[in-house]
Amino acid sequence: MKFEFIRAERAYFSDSRLCRMLKVSRSGFYAWSQRPASARQREDAQLKVLVHEAHQKGRCTYGSPRIHRALRNQGVRVGRNRVIRLMGEDQLVGRARRRYRGTTMSEHQHPVAGNLLDRRFTAQRPNERWVGGTTELSTPGGKLYLAAIVYLYSRFVVGWALSAVNDRHLTLKALDMALRHRCPAEGLLHHSDQGSTYASEDYQHALARHGIVCSMSRRGNCYDNAAMESWFSALKNELGEVFVSANDAKVKLFDYIEVFYNQQRLHSAIGYAAPAEFERAAA
Repeated sequence: MKFEFIRAERAYFSDSRLCRMLKVSRSGFYAWSQRPASARQREDAQLKVLVHEAHQKGRCTYGSPRIHRALRNQGVRVGRNRVIRLMGEDQLVGRARRRYRGTTMSEHQHPVAGNLLDRRFTAQRPNERWVGGTTELSTPGGKLYLAAIVYLYSRFVVGWALSAVNDRHLTLKALDMALRHRCPAEGLLHHSDQGSTYASEDYQHALARHGIVCSMSRRGNCYDNAAMESWFSALKNELGEVFVSANDAKVKLFDYIEVFYNQQRLHSAIGYAAPAEFERAAA
């Protein structure tokens, strides 16, 4: 370990000084540095290339669980602890989750639905359960609101919309996108919070026209829509929540949602597959 440290720092300090500080001989260091790399060291060097590649493909957001699974998906046999060690040696880290700030406007006179989802955040078949929600983003020119709908079967984001106004038109636009993309049969369960945008007559009529059953979280209970909160948390952690402009936000959100999240990002809830890959395999 001392010799490794000297080799890492010799660009900044002389060999003599480093050896003196660590109380080792220069001849010993030079003899060590001229030894051919062991098979284990050569293998580590090759694995580091793959680890860096997986980290870059994950847009520098993957921690050791996703990088380990990405390597296993490539047929690379490597243990999780070894991945952790290699990432630590090269100071590669994932991004830790943060809780997102909700934008629920629950002070309204509209009727609300019961919590039919009951925290069952999985689905056994396509078009069985959707969850929806809205969150707040920022630009120098003011706030933006993002509404999204996540397909619990595959965690695919099937609908989303962005607006400077948090109203029913925003959530209806996200719902319309989801309906056009998935064309669900009657009986689909749609879960959201009790916000006025979801409880509005227009939104409820849109659900009823398509035979969609409405479910809502209990008031003030964020855990009832934890799957949606988790998605917003991932978005803000991996992409950010402050943008240069509304147009910048639209471009980056499209790239994150449609290109990265739906098509490439490994999701732990579906066996570390990307949503689109999971759907193709299931089909």
